[in-house]
Amino acid sequence: MRFLFHWLVSALAIGVAAYLVPGVSVTLFGALVAAVVLGALNLFIRPILLVLTLPINILTLGLFSLVVNALLVLLVSYLVPGFFVAGFGTALLFALVLAIVNWVFHLWRHAYHD
Repeated sequence: MRFLFHWLVSALAIGVAAYLVPGVSVTLFGALVAAVVLGALNLFIRPILLVLTLPINILTLGLFSLVVNALLVLLVSYLVPGFFVAGFGTALLFALVLAIVNWVFHLWRHAYHD
């Protein structure tokens, strides 16, 4: 049940971020599938990319991880029908907004459900 709730919240966060960022469009089905694909990429691919880019990540004080997130968002855009990101700059902004939206949902969950 918790997995289903987390999946729906992730899809909602993708929908909200897509609404806020111009150049990103998503359908309901696209948001649901993108949440699964992005979660899988974050689980399996992101740690490998972060280790490979560790030197540049250290030099940029962690800001390069936003670039890694943007690349993952672009990959999801190519893989998921119903989820479109216009370009790298849009993906970078979307990744930043998605992180903020997820943070707000996380705060809300802990404020009202603990």
